[in-house]
Amino acid sequence: MSSSDDAFWRSTAVRHAAHAGQAGTVIRLARERRDWSQDTLAALAGYSRSTISRLESGRLTPGNLPRLQAIAQALNMPPEVFAVLTGMPPAVATTVVRSAAAGEDDPMRRRSLIAAGGLALPLSLLSRLDDALAVMPIPSQPADLHQLLQRLGRARKLFDDGHIAPLVGGLPDLLAAAHAEVDKTSDRNTLVILSAAYGLAAGALTKVGIREQARLTADRAVGYAERSEDPIARAAADRQLAIVLRHEDRRTVAQELTVRAAVRVEKTGLTTRAQSAAYAQMLCTAAYSAAQAGDRSDALEMMGEAKRAARLLPAASTRRSTLGFALTTPEVRLYEVGVLWSLGDAGHALAAADGLRAELFPTAERRGRYHTDLARAWWQRGKAEQTAAELLSAMRQAPAEVRDRPAIRAIADELVARHRLVPGARELAGALGSRE
Repeated sequence: MSSSDDAFWRSTAVRHAAHAGQAGTVIRLARERRDWSQDTLAALAGYSRSTISRLESGRLTPGNLPRLQAIAQALNMPPEVFAVLTGMPPAVATTVVRSAAAGEDDPMRRRSLIAAGGLALPLSLLSRLDDALAVMPIPSQPADLHQLLQRLGRARKLFDDGHIAPLVGGLPDLLAAAHAEVDKTSDRNTLVILSAAYGLAAGALTKVGIREQARLTADRAVGYAERSEDPIARAAADRQLAIVLRHEDRRTVAQELTVRAAVRVEKTGLTTRAQSAAYAQMLCTAAYSAAQAGDRSDALEMMGEAKRAARLLPAASTRRSTLGFALTTPEVRLYEVGVLWSLGDAGHALAAADGLRAELFPTAERRGRYHTDLARAWWQRGKAEQTAAELLSAMRQAPAEVRDRPAIRAIADELVARHRLVPGARELAGALGSRE
């Protein structure tokens, strides 16, 4: 740290704000000293501009500690200032501020990424994406709006086909190219693409249980959707953030966020198929979040409304939009299956699945999800043989849906360990040991 930096952090204004617990004031003073905009600090810290704005205008709360840590690293905040702001012991604050700023070869960071990734993703891919979220790389080549749309479409297909590793491998360059185009044009459509790319990143990372980066990318998706002022883009980003929150066990907050997003979409008048699909999708997601939170009445009420909205949707698979909304009536019924087993009604979940078939779903990811939802219902009923059969069917459709999703992998591992003689258990054990 330079002598001028040291003098700034020891200045009366900073010391007074730090001792008063005014984290927002300290952040603002440090940002303005560097002549950074809120957008610049947001990009360096890995959050949206709106997050920086909220932190600067409010006081520190426990939920803001991870954000403050990232911002402290971006601002090169001394550990002693961080300790005063947070009330942490100086030794602990030193570890917290410096740990995530360590280089790629730092053993602690490598162990953290390995633990987060498990079997799902190679460490090299996680490291590249993690680095890109901190400092955006230079894109391999420029891309205009049409080219970005094509690249986003290919990335979405990888997600839909269950190929998470190549998707994550290509995300740094896709994000870099979209950022470069946004910086050049600030075009609304390009902002929508950038938001959608971050949403894809959040969706992929959530599937394989990498929660910190999933939250960061979901937050960025929301930020760029807000800048685009596109209601469908905002709905898609809010939905992805709600899914991340649900996986953080913040189910009530996830439900509230999704309901608000559904209300905003409804205000568009639902005059287009995209708007109707987005509205039904938000209701399905809200119902599932409510069910996960144990709110039976709200879950069933919103699921009923989603089924009514689905009357305007096609019965067969359609082409995915830029933002991924192409909901069909079978997919709404599959959400109902998920809502019911989440509420503990395995019998009703299996009854709701009557007439559904894997071929009714447009993507490998959805077909795999169909089988894993049935597996969860059968497992809830204590039927190991049927569970194994559904998990094997899911493996044939989309191996990552079983092997790499932590909740499903836990069921599969337990089944193999406890029910070795059940038909399909040996085959499932072999499949789980394979790699793409």
